[in-house]
Amino acid sequence: MAHRNAVLEFTRCAAPVLLLACSASSWSQASEVVVTGSVRAQALLDAPFAITRIDAAALRSAGPMVNLSEVMAQVPGVVVNNRNNYAQDLQISSRGFGARAAFGVRGLRLYADGIPATGPDGQGQVAHFDLAGAERLEVLRGPFSVLYGNSSGGVIALFSAPVRSGQSELALDAGSFGLRQGRISVASPLGEVAGGALDLRVGATRLDLDGARPQSAASRQLGNVQLGWRSATDQLTLQLSDHQQRAQDPLGLSRAQFDTNATQTTPQALQYNTRKTIRQSQVGLNWRHQFADGGVLRDSALTLYQGSRGVTQWQSIPFAVQAPPSQGGGVVDFDRAYSGGEIRLGWRFGDADLVTGLSIETQRDDRRGFENFTGSGASRVLGVTGKLRRDEDNRASTRDGFAQLQLPLGTPASGLALTAGLRGGQVKMRTDDRYLANGDDSGALDFSYLNPVLGLRWQPLPGLALHASAARGFESPTLGELAYRSDGGAGFNPALKGQTSRQFELGAKWRQAAWAVDAALFSADTEDEIGVLSNTGGRSTFQNVGSTRRYGAELSLLWRAAPGLKLQAVSSWLHASYRDSFGSGAAAVAAGNRIAGTQRASAWAQAAWQPGWLPGEWALEWRAVARTAVNDINSDFAAGYSVAALRWSGQLRLGAADTLELLARVDNLFNRVYAGSVIVNDGNGRFFEPGLPRNGLLSARWLHRW
Repeated sequence: MAHRNAVLEFTRCAAPVLLLACSASSWSQASEVVVTGSVRAQALLDAPFAITRIDAAALRSAGPMVNLSEVMAQVPGVVVNNRNNYAQDLQISSRGFGARAAFGVRGLRLYADGIPATGPDGQGQVAHFDLAGAERLEVLRGPFSVLYGNSSGGVIALFSAPVRSGQSELALDAGSFGLRQGRISVASPLGEVAGGALDLRVGATRLDLDGARPQSAASRQLGNVQLGWRSATDQLTLQLSDHQQRAQDPLGLSRAQFDTNATQTTPQALQYNTRKTIRQSQVGLNWRHQFADGGVLRDSALTLYQGSRGVTQWQSIPFAVQAPPSQGGGVVDFDRAYSGGEIRLGWRFGDADLVTGLSIETQRDDRRGFENFTGSGASRVLGVTGKLRRDEDNRASTRDGFAQLQLPLGTPASGLALTAGLRGGQVKMRTDDRYLANGDDSGALDFSYLNPVLGLRWQPLPGLALHASAARGFESPTLGELAYRSDGGAGFNPALKGQTSRQFELGAKWRQAAWAVDAALFSADTEDEIGVLSNTGGRSTFQNVGSTRRYGAELSLLWRAAPGLKLQAVSSWLHASYRDSFGSGAAAVAAGNRIAGTQRASAWAQAAWQPGWLPGEWALEWRAVARTAVNDINSDFAAGYSVAALRWSGQLRLGAADTLELLARVDNLFNRVYAGSVIVNDGNGRFFEPGLPRNGLLSARWLHRW
């Protein structure tokens, strides 16, 4: 051992539960500060909306910190399913918004340190989120999410850990199915520069995975640099990141395949060597300024960012299907340049707080399609890049203005406060076709929206807050959803409109002694819902399907039942259905059908115990999900399931400067066979993506402080 006189101590609070401070006392309300959805940073109890904060300790105890799905079961109302397929992004929905996405993320706004991970057309991805470097996640649901603009059915925001002291970290993970991950980071103050404190954080992560099914191996590299400068009135943060990923694609399974052997891979994945590569680089700058006390203008914030993203995906579309001239091939290849900025001003008028701002986002894709084969007859080679079949320039941009006001009502003793907001903007989309052999697919559409929101908060008793809110939201179709006309002709789909929603929420939050309770009732009625018309041969077309209704309830409980014993439970109920019938023949969807990808109920619970006579913390986790509709005609459902997990975590202190953190997990403890996610409305009928069999994880994290 490096230190002969090292102090060995297993810390009893190695992995505190969400919203629970790590000390002998109960949770501290001061640790529940949130900024998402707020005029300014405020205690979670004071926020007039449903929001959940997940801290770094909860992230570390939930798994290898690769996917959001590891920890998001702890958030009511939000479903994040791991496809166990790194060629496809996670399946994410909030109160049923976003459930229609067969790939990527729709209907939600995603942010990493204030920089959008959702494009101006409404499609997002989270594969580049650095969970290991995060200080916290904030997850906003309901009406106040509309203040984030187009496609904001909910908000997931990641905040990186600030540099508070000199620290280096080395972490290693090893798990089932060939999971191997290494992380290294260094954070250090750099001294005084130009009247402020300069600091630096550098981190890198490498993940390799063999996968639980054939053709499901993956590798990923993340690199991040954060340079900060802070003075008495200003804070500057420069961030650079790079994400590289290669992944095989095992595809989904049909009902017959899943029932026969849920660990198999569909033959087409092997035949065409389906796979995907991703490359993304980004730079962002954030500047915050605090104005002198006494003035009306309180503070300002400026965010600027620019990046590039490239994707190449080899699909399993049969070569015969690619014969029609309108078919875009079996290889998707695009290079995206994106940029944007936002400026905010914070105002103080007596007791009223006001924030105003302007935002701009741009995206330009150089999109190409190729055949996924070369040659013919006996000399045909599959799973390669062949002839050009598509060549387009796709552009999307948004321009937004917003304002949000927070105002106490009556005397301070009344506990009443009003929050009101408004966001308006325009979404512009355009395609210029450079491959004219199959007709001109050029086209353009503009969408405008104005989203108001109003909320009331009442605190009748210390530790108890009630709130009510209402809003109107808007979601445009994405560039991909506009790519093909519903009648099969060339060009944009000019008939596709943006969908609008009316959302309502009633909620309560209670913090008292050893208890923390959050509850909400919600509803959302949508007009011109965007739905799938057809999805075959690599060509997806969309239509407006009339009105839908979503309503439900959410409950989150945390109870420190005894010294060293913490109990937590989360449950969600959701009714999400079509109010209008649409389609015809075998594709007819009846009014009352469930929206594909949604579940009626889900729950998560854990019991975490620090027995005192055993080192570390022991925890038993349980998750249950009701059955999931795989398509809008409701011809089949993925069965409901429940899975259990067992974990242990602890800390080994090696002297004053070094700490070794350990984590051991076994997930799917009883080796259940279940579909962890579904590919909604898949034209080939390969809806089912199996969850992992029983799997284990061992993690070690060494921290050195100076």
